[in-house]
Amino acid sequence: MAASKDSQALPVEQRQTIFRTLVEIQDTGMGVAAARTEIAKRFAVTDAQIKAIEREGLEEQWPPL
Repeated sequence: MAASKDSQALPVEQRQTIFRTLVEIQDTGMGVAAARTEIAKRFAVTDAQIKAIEREGLEEQWPPL
């Protein structure tokens, strides 16, 4: 499944940075919901955009996977 139109409006480099940061935050022990909230604040993106970026990052095996 491709990323949503909202997240596709962001450059791929920014989506990858968001994905990497999200994974790194979760690796510190922060829960998924709290990590998404933190990412939304840091990058000024919506929850829907974050979820689409998560799906895209997992499907494409973006680093740090």
